[in-house]
Amino acid sequence: MDTAALGRVLEAAARGRFPAADGGTTVVPQPNGRDAGVLALTAHSVVFLDEDPAWVRATLAATPGDALAATMNPAFLTALAARTGRHMNTIDLLTAAAALPGGPEVELREIRDPEHPRVARAMKYRDEVRVWGAEGGVLILGRGVAGRWETAVEVAEEARGRGLGVRLARAARQLVPDAVVWAQQSPGNARSVRTFQAAGFRPVGSEALLVAG
Repeated sequence: MDTAALGRVLEAAARGRFPAADGGTTVVPQPNGRDAGVLALTAHSVVFLDEDPAWVRATLAATPGDALAATMNPAFLTALAARTGRHMNTIDLLTAAAALPGGPEVELREIRDPEHPRVARAMKYRDEVRVWGAEGGVLILGRGVAGRWETAVEVAEEARGRGLGVRLARAARQLVPDAVVWAQQSPGNARSVRTFQAAGFRPVGSEALLVAG
């Protein structure tokens, strides 16, 4: 079982090398017991799930609507959730950015308390979690799907409109101990999408994670 297959797809995509835009779907094993879901790239999808590939393909074939969008069709995702006993939070825009040299442009203090709500929540979905607080905001960094480094930021309502979100997202690029950092945004959250793009994150695809428990 090639549990590293998804990681290779992600690594290549972060560098602009995508699977052939052939309308196909690649089914690969889950990289670990926690991470399962669907990654939709340009005219090619990757389903990472420990399920019979024949069942996945038959379910896709029976999904109504545009075949190119079938893997993100609610009917298909609902079938995956029912089959696995997992649930889905949302379909996210998946973005990536290269690491940056230098130190953060915003003053950060690391939060080490495992009971802190942002730390506790991040640890449900990521490993090696680190969280920093700034005046008016929070920055989270940790290893998520297939071991990739993922970041998320939060800005308090009273601190909005000052560019803090962009500085925090850029700080993640300066703090990540690897070549690439990833971030997910709900497509409808235009403020978050604009923030990460202003910090240099570029769209890679869409992603729907199947969450256990």
